[in-house]
Amino acid sequence: MNDTALHHAGQTDEPAITPIPLRELLPWIVFGGLLMLLALYFVGAEQGATSLFPGMYVHEFVHDGRHLLGFPCH
Repeated sequence: MNDTALHHAGQTDEPAITPIPLRELLPWIVFGGLLMLLALYFVGAEQGATSLFPGMYVHEFVHDGRHLLGFPCH
């Protein structure tokens, strides 16, 4: 073995991995949760009396997703 191999044995040039504090992740988790709830509303309840947009555009756009997730629609 040469001197370089002996000198670097057991050492890596990669930086240590530090965990991300929860207080920095929490706003992103809340934002993602709100986006998921909004998507769930549009897929699951955007029709009829709870409709935010007139017509059937949103319903037709998410129609296959409704069936995939088990929401009845007709």
